[in-house]
Parts: sequence; structure tokens; C-alpha cells
Amino acid sequence: MKLRQFLLYAFTGTIMWSFSSCSTETKSAENADSTEVSLEKEENTSNSTNSTEQIDTDAIKVASAKTILERKQVPILCYHQIRNWTEKDGKVGKDYITPIETFKSHIKMLADSGYNTILPDQLYAYLNEGKPLPEKPVMITFDDTGRDQYTVAAPELKKYGFKAVYFIMTVSIGKKGLISYMSKDEIKELSDAGNVIGSHTYDHKNVKKYAGNDWVEQIEKPSKKLEEITGKKIEYFAYPFGLWNPEAIPELKKRGMKAAFILATKRDEKDPLYTIRRIIASGYWDAKTLHRSMVNSF
Repeated sequence: MKLRQFLLYAFTGTIMWSFSSCSTETKSAENADSTEVSLEKEENTSNSTNSTEQIDTDAIKVASAKTILERKQVPILCYHQIRNWTEKDGKVGKDYITPIETFKSHIKMLADSGYNTILPDQLYAYLNEGKPLPEKPVMITFDDTGRDQYTVAAPELKKYGFKAVYFIMTVSIGKKGLISYMSKDEIKELSDAGNVIGSHTYDHKNVKKYAGNDWVEQIEKPSKKLEEITGKKIEYFAYPFGLWNPEAIPELKKRGMKAAFILATKRDEKDPLYTIRRIIASGYWDAKTLHRSMVNSF
């Protein structure tokens, strides 16, 4: 999708990226105006033991696929927009739009239930070398760069000492309209606060359709841009729509990605590090339904 098409979507309210953007899984819709808050000013009221230790992933020896597949999977949640539903939001779209109070109830449930957030380096060390994780680990991820992830989600996570992973689609950075997206400064602030920034391509093009120069335009250039913004290496990738193919994995490896994330489909038996599973945290789910889905899925 070209930039011109992106701007058309953003300013006409067509939000197909956010509605269909990361899923091919089938989910049942179970019944289950953000205020900007600076991350620097938000008071941390948590007693959480979530780890921020530095891990030298380059020193970690990659394990066999069999070893990785035998390790217990860590629950990984995927969110998109964090805002209240409107009359224009369709039934399918609401799966990808988590109302603000629903999101807050999700995060409170995780904290009250004793979950501790982990980041990709910790997961990488665990999957490859069996490095210990905190009790009841969970990873929280966000796709597509929506600004409500910065204004609503990040301050709520900080209340509980939680960290998250933000997979950035670089074409959207700083765009404003009916849907607004994070700026460079906001992305850097999230990174500086101990969260992880990952790649979600340039403009959400399906990886299964890559040809020619797509690997440069969709992976190399976006990674370089994010590294310029954050001052950190970009080593983790989330497939648009959760779609992948075996041909993509060596291309991601060549471009410095240590792991990649799909959705709720089956992991690759040869390269499970590049098909790590997540589940969509549906906007329809209350906290109890989310917890049940986490337990059943992982």
C-alpha cells in the first residue's frame, strides 16, 4: 500500500489495517476519548517484580527446534486500538478495538492474578537456554502504531510496573486524522522507559507476497528508521495479518531478526523462533474471558 493510499484511509476513517491487520484466526465474539498522560509524569504505584535486566542475546546459543518446541509456551497478548467503540465500528472491527475500561480491567486482572510481564530478550533466553522467567510470565504486545497505545495503554501498564512490546508500522509514524499514530518522540519515550520497539514492516504488506526489493523496503529500511529513532537494535518482528511462509524466515535472519511473532496458528517445526504464537485480546472479552483464553491457548 502506498503512502497516498495510507493517507486516504487515515483521513476518511477507513481503518482496515486496524480491523483486519493482524489476524487470520477465527474468534467468537464472547461478551465480555483517551486522556494523554506523560509517561514521565505517571506515578508508578506497583509492587511488581517485572524484570528489566539486560540480556546479551548475541551470547545465547540457539537451541534445536525440538528443544524450543518442548518448552512451555508463554502467554502473549496482541492489542491494536485502545479506545471506546463508535457507531461506525463494525462487528469484526470490534475484535481489534479494546474499549478503555475493558483494557484497564484486562491489565488489572493480570496484576491481581500475579502475572509478570516479560520482554522478547527474556523469552529468547528462555526458549534457547532455559533461562528462568518470573512467576506467571506474560508478554503484552501492540501492533500498528496507534497513538492510543501511548496515551492510554502505556500509562495504564506503568501503574503496575508492566512493560510491553510495540510493533511499529513505519509509514504511519506521526500521521494524524480520524486515527492518529505515535510520533518519533513518543516511540523513543516508550523505548527509553524500558519497553521494546519491534518492526511491523513499512506499510503492512503481506509477507507471503514479497518479491524483488520488498525485503529492503519492508524490513531493512523500517528497521534502520526505528534504530535511528530509538538508538537500539531492532531484532524482533511481527508478521502483518499473522501471515508467514518458510521462505520469509531466512530473509528475516539475514536482516538481523532474532525472532518473529505470528498469531494463533501452528508454529513452524523447523524454525519455531520465527513463528512464536500470540492471541488477539479481543475487544469483546471481559477480564475473565481473557484469562480463560490465555489458559486454554498456551
